[in-house]
Amino acid sequence: MPQGQPSVVPDDGLTTRQRRNRPLVVVHTGIGKGKSTAAFGLALRAWNQGWPIGVFQFVKSAKWKVGEENALRVLGASGEGGSVDWHKMGEGWSWVQRDAQMDNEEKAREGWEQVKRDLAAETYRLYVLDEFAYPMHWGWIDTDEVVAVLRDRPGTQHVVITGRNAPEELVDFADLVTDMSKVKHPMDAGQKGQRGIEW
Repeated sequence: MPQGQPSVVPDDGLTTRQRRNRPLVVVHTGIGKGKSTAAFGLALRAWNQGWPIGVFQFVKSAKWKVGEENALRVLGASGEGGSVDWHKMGEGWSWVQRDAQMDNEEKAREGWEQVKRDLAAETYRLYVLDEFAYPMHWGWIDTDEVVAVLRDRPGTQHVVITGRNAPEELVDFADLVTDMSKVKHPMDAGQKGQRGIEW
């Protein structure tokens, strides 16, 4: 394991081991590609540690078959690492096309209620709340409530939230925040998303 000295040691009364193993809230935001990809990379690490994983997709269509879903489902069923449950909250909506908004808001709220139940029950060790920044940004889910629930979650549950426009309150609260910036993207030159790269 990499060794190093932290630049600041907080006066929080925790031992080095306790501080190292405390549960994290991670946010991947920004306009660049790779937010969900990075979150699923963390899920692979969690699977390898034998942690139960819950993936909650809040925006991508229930009809979409992303490569990470198939791979993580196979790994979860292999019996070699952690278990993987995959929950899809959307019915075909995205940040680009927001028709049938009331139905989508309701599904997002139902999804958040399920996450809250699972956090209270300590169902998973790692939660991937994919594209969850959008329902908060759009005002469908109250950011202050999200922060309060995450602050008070029991046990050692790690939570990763992805999506553009993560609310400032969430960013301020989170332990680890990465803002994915775009330098170049093939779509800028008229190239559409391709199999194996975007899904």
